[in-house]
Amino acid sequence: MRREHVGGEKVLEIGTGSGYQAAILAELVKEVYTIEIIERLATSAKKLLLQMGYQNIHVKAGDGYVGWAEVAPFDAIIITAAPDHIPKPFLEQLKKGGRMVIPVKTYLQELKRIVNRSGKIETTDIIPVVFVPMTAEGVKQEK
Repeated sequence: MRREHVGGEKVLEIGTGSGYQAAILAELVKEVYTIEIIERLATSAKKLLLQMGYQNIHVKAGDGYVGWAEVAPFDAIIITAAPDHIPKPFLEQLKKGGRMVIPVKTYLQELKRIVNRSGKIETTDIIPVVFVPMTAEGVKQEK
């Protein structure tokens, strides 16, 4: 039996994959919105998460680079693929007081913590990491 979520936050996850991280997040926050660019992975994760009884996870197949503007702003955003820069849509969809964790760059990536302090974006480098590159139409369009 699942316990009730702890916080009242709304979180955006980019890169659903199997849905494992979304399930972990769903135990900690009120709502999880997760986007997967590979449609079959999104479909599989959505089915599995519903079978497991998760009602507070919303799965969408699509270009995660653009975020999920229809349900923004988000208290937190977590990205599991590395763009070569911080995408503007993520900054726009981050609630004031919200925080984001994102790997940035192509080869030697840096995990960054971003906080929206009343409209002023504060960025802190955390640790070198290696994530898969972000593949999305939005990446090509913004450049």
